[in-house]
Amino acid sequence: MTNCKGCGAVLQSTDPSAPGYTPKEGSEYCQRCFRLMHYDDLTVSMRKGIDPDEVMHRIAGMDCLILWVVDLFDFEAGIIPGLNRMLADKDIILACAKRDILPDTLNEEKIARFVFGRLKEQGIKVKSLILTSKLHRMGVDEVKDAVALYAKGRPVVVMGKANSGKSTLLNNLMGTKQLTMSRYPGTTLDFNEIDIDGQKYIDTPGIEISHSLLMDLAEEDLKDVLPASSLKPMVFQLRGNQSFAVGGLVRLDLMNCDRASCVFYISDRLNIHRGKVENAEELWKKHYGELFLPIAQTKEFTHYSVHKDIDKMDIVVDGLGWASISGQISTVTVYVPKGVNVTFRKAML
Repeated sequence: MTNCKGCGAVLQSTDPSAPGYTPKEGSEYCQRCFRLMHYDDLTVSMRKGIDPDEVMHRIAGMDCLILWVVDLFDFEAGIIPGLNRMLADKDIILACAKRDILPDTLNEEKIARFVFGRLKEQGIKVKSLILTSKLHRMGVDEVKDAVALYAKGRPVVVMGKANSGKSTLLNNLMGTKQLTMSRYPGTTLDFNEIDIDGQKYIDTPGIEISHSLLMDLAEEDLKDVLPASSLKPMVFQLRGNQSFAVGGLVRLDLMNCDRASCVFYISDRLNIHRGKVENAEELWKKHYGELFLPIAQTKEFTHYSVHKDIDKMDIVVDGLGWASISGQISTVTVYVPKGVNVTFRKAML
């Protein structure tokens, strides 16, 4: 039995629609990984179908050090519910990936305070926190040092939500591009053992991000929603009742604004349309799917409303990014496709 070096799936030459298919005997990579690596061509989508409970149960039963990878840009979606309970007896190193996506004005100390604050709220304890990035292989030496300190002869299991950056980090640790990297959730399909400097690492399938907007987009729209470079804040000054449409994905209504502002931290490929709340519903119906693009596959929307009770607050939509609001605003209402998670938190920036 031979496994694909890119995704870990067992290689097979009988079913082109199943994981691990390769038409060539002796291949090191399945056809899906080969086409992703060389052409960014997704032949088989696996963003759904990998049982997250099975993955977590298997990890929990292993005697190992955990290298937990979380995407800083999509931090809320990266939190695994019940992790503090399921992995209560495990040593965990937290690698916060994609540091390069956050604005340069956000320094490392502030990021660390934010992350530790959110972990404390979730009851999660980690041995070490390391910021990583694909640029300049940031964090590689720190991860290796932490592994040397805490592994104690055990394998290192690399886990995290789908699209968190696990394979990118492992490739940086190896100094190669052996593992398949892509923007598509579900790239890694099975547990995949790798030797790095004599230390065993085990790459694992991404835990399904079931409440993320990314799971509800057409594959071709992911490139517009996932930022490819450092976020450029989009700032709006507010008065009265203001409404924002982010493509056809999210609508944000802000009531009774006075000396207030709203700053969006999202992909610069997404269009933001601003108007008055009084006209928002009519404009949404008129332009949805035409001017307001892209759209989610789920056409039914739900909404969440809160009273703004802290000076500076982030409205986070899993998979999309966040809007930071400050100043006098009475009520915040967010419309998202049904099933997509929204978090209201103390501002990161």
